[in-house]
Amino acid sequence: MTRFVHLTDLHVTDPGRDDPQLLSDTPAMLAHALAEIGRMDPAPDFVAISGDLTNHGDVESYRHVRAALDDLPMPVVMSLGNHDGREGFRAVFDPDAPRDATPVFHDRVLAGLHVIALDSSVPGRVGGAIDGDQFALLDAALAAHPDLPKLILCHHPPAMPQGAGLAWESLTPEDSAALAARLSGHDVAAILSGHVHCNRVLHWHGIPVVISTGLHNSIDLLEPSDLVMHEGAGFAIGQVLPDAFDIRFVPLAPRGAVLGRIAAERLRGFA
Repeated sequence: MTRFVHLTDLHVTDPGRDDPQLLSDTPAMLAHALAEIGRMDPAPDFVAISGDLTNHGDVESYRHVRAALDDLPMPVVMSLGNHDGREGFRAVFDPDAPRDATPVFHDRVLAGLHVIALDSSVPGRVGGAIDGDQFALLDAALAAHPDLPKLILCHHPPAMPQGAGLAWESLTPEDSAALAARLSGHDVAAILSGHVHCNRVLHWHGIPVVISTGLHNSIDLLEPSDLVMHEGAGFAIGQVLPDAFDIRFVPLAPRGAVLGRIAAERLRGFA
């Protein structure tokens, strides 16, 4: 069994910067989330963060993210979203890499899973895409560990068929189709996404697509037209089992009052 935490949409802004686009205290919420992860027993094998690490892609905000993540005792793997900046990210997390605007693609094996992070950000756009060079890197990565189950990080979820959804919410339909073709025949445990600020699980070409609310805000899913942002934050705990994939959503804020408690000893006695 592999156990991981899925974080997304941190939207951290350097505390010293005036940011009128910030809807909540995201540095404080990140600290709260990491404290909750730190008390998990058993601890997760790794933490996966699916983009929008910062609100503006600046170096100082990435430094704050890195300082916070450095306290985690388990590995962290990250992808970039539309609020991120490739140059700023590389300056802090990969200072030896060329300081350019090419997509940040990487993969690694963690706790028996082959984790692949795609960069779906497109400078100047809200919606996502994956270019041909990155698809070539994906093809090579998929061929490198054919016997291991895959976990894909991609900030923008795939586009749903027949135009179900808005263009800004996802990858382009063309890139979604190309991604489906490349993943076909591989053992893909799930795709982890963010971007739309709600808890959602989709079944796409036989692959679970898991979207978490994130740490910035949540959206009103009952609002028929406007995009209405509410207070709300959380993360997900995932487990990859030999014959199942399990995902559970953990609310961080707002958090309801404790209404009761049943002792563990009593729970073990329940039939």
